[in-house]
Amino acid sequence: MKIASFDVDAQNGFTCRAPQELPVPGGEQIVAALNAMARRADLRLGSKDAHPANAAWVVAEHSQMLRPLPLENADLTWVSHCVPGTPGFELLPGLPAPIAYDYFIWKGVEPDLHPYGACYHDLAERRSTGVIEYLKVQQVHAIIVGGLALDYCVRTTALQLRRAGFEVLLYLPACRALTGEGADAACTAMAAAGIQLCQDEQALDATLKELCP
Repeated sequence: MKIASFDVDAQNGFTCRAPQELPVPGGEQIVAALNAMARRADLRLGSKDAHPANAAWVVAEHSQMLRPLPLENADLTWVSHCVPGTPGFELLPGLPAPIAYDYFIWKGVEPDLHPYGACYHDLAERRSTGVIEYLKVQQVHAIIVGGLALDYCVRTTALQLRRAGFEVLLYLPACRALTGEGADAACTAMAAAGIQLCQDEQALDATLKELCP
């Protein structure tokens, strides 16, 4: 049975390296844990936010974020982040280049799109990024997920993969959240969906052994 690892949006734009964007507390600290996930996997997948500077959901100040929008595929306001060609767009130092992954997704490229999960381009989950199909063709059974931020893109990606029928393991050392409350809510939702939450390498190895004997 094949195992995949999935680095979700592990970009500078979600760390203190780009404080004007969406810095997640401790976000720059997850590289070693993401690489530990990959060492246990047959395939390594990744994703990046790739947002245009003129996106319809962009607001000027952090105080204006998280306000509802009347758009089909962008539900909340955010400050500009992860614009291609800027430092915030780049993966964290110590991760492979996107071309070195077995499968890689750029999401939110159009100005009116702001998906959270890496499996679909739209919020209604009708337009696939191809990753679910790729994983099924590759006969992957279990997927280890980590990245940024736990309470948004990681949570949504993990739940999408779980609904697609995969065994999903969330490796907590490879995740950071925007807020503690968001992290708790995300973990509760994922556990309720049957996603395995792994607190450390020992728990990760034990769960993989159980799921992929």
